[in-house]
Amino acid sequence: MKIIVGLGNPEPKYLKTLHNLGFMAADMLADRLGAEFTKKPKLKSLVAETSVAGEKVLIAKPLTYMNLSGEAVVALRNFYKIPEKDCLVIYDDLDLKIGTIRFRKNGSAGTHNGMRNIVAESGTTEYPRVRIGSQKENSYIPIIDYVLSEIPKEREEDYKKAIKKAADCAEDFIKGLSADELMCKYNSAK
Repeated sequence: MKIIVGLGNPEPKYLKTLHNLGFMAADMLADRLGAEFTKKPKLKSLVAETSVAGEKVLIAKPLTYMNLSGEAVVALRNFYKIPEKDCLVIYDDLDLKIGTIRFRKNGSAGTHNGMRNIVAESGTTEYPRVRIGSQKENSYIPIIDYVLSEIPKEREEDYKKAIKKAADCAEDFIKGLSADELMCKYNSAK
């Protein structure tokens, strides 16, 4: 069994913001796999269930705010008894150029508060993750305002391509590609 968790904020006003790139990738993956989200209050998430090549797959979007994402991830992992290595987390990353993604097998949370909370709540950095580039282009905008702003019209195509690559990477993760294979395939500049 695999769990794919796209991070974001649950309110409609955040739907098209940069901080919801993880939700967008989860939505694309669920659409592609023909899975529909249902609310699972005990798991603090919207969850879409499907199977790929005979393996059960859950795609989740936490109903907590970004900074409390760990509550949902821990609830999902505990309920389904899934090790962190089988729980892929997808989120926006200010340290990566727009239009790029990076797969990582594990490691520190960096500056992302959602990933920091997952690490703090679960006590481990062993989560594989896909980071979607959302680097600031205007240094005068405070970070919180930037990540909660909508995707700029002039960059929509770049973000669409990156979201698609993130969903592709998640699908390959589900299919069992190794960490090295995923890094070779997805960690190129564009």
